[in-house]
Amino acid sequence: MGGGFWTADYSNDDKYIEAISYAISKGINVIDTAEMYGGGHTEELVGKAVLNFQRDDVFIITKVWNNHLKYDDVIKSATNSLKRLNTKYIDLYLIHWPNPSVKLSETLAAMEELVDRGIVRCIGVSNFDLKLLKEAITLTRKYEIVADEIEYSIYNLSPERDIIPFAKKNGIEIIAYSPLGQGRITTENRLYDIAQKYGKTVVQIALAYLKKNAIPIPKSANKKHIDEIAEVLKFDLSDEDANEIRRRVSE
Repeated sequence: MGGGFWTADYSNDDKYIEAISYAISKGINVIDTAEMYGGGHTEELVGKAVLNFQRDDVFIITKVWNNHLKYDDVIKSATNSLKRLNTKYIDLYLIHWPNPSVKLSETLAAMEELVDRGIVRCIGVSNFDLKLLKEAITLTRKYEIVADEIEYSIYNLSPERDIIPFAKKNGIEIIAYSPLGQGRITTENRLYDIAQKYGKTVVQIALAYLKKNAIPIPKSANKKHIDEIAEVLKFDLSDEDANEIRRRVSE
């Protein structure tokens, strides 16, 4: 929403602000953004959308891009994100992608400083594999890594082999991006009978499956689709059906 990678598009601002506000009103209160989305404009849209809600009722995640991971750059990026979001704090600040040319210890030291300053409440990572996640955990000094945002959907179950069991054991939240396979789910037939059993759509079943292990973050600016997503908050899949889904999509 609000543009492409590092490029802003202002043409649909009212539509996107309304969509985000509508989602919050439906109980979807975790909002994921990043400094590189729309060149920062996406953060501005989020900031405008949350104005009509109690700040503590909304959980805002944003991310620092991997060419801003040196100590001073992290501080600068977070400060700029906070201004664009027009809020008092960022709930969760993530390293968007790892960068092997910058010491992870330097980046994490800056992120811990952001918590000390009250700019950020929690810190985490994104696109970190198990090895990197373990390294990040060992390098923090004051605060814990609370989340890893990764690609996870019925089309990519690889996180279930290692990173999800580790995260569960260590109290780390997994945030699942591209949870609907970037739209592939709309033509998915393997979940149809399970969806019928629950009286739900295939989209809802796919999200309910992920909800057992992660916080899925689907994107939509369509109110009908937002209603569909919000319904997932109201039901859970049985373990038996989750196992059946896993079996089917793994074949």
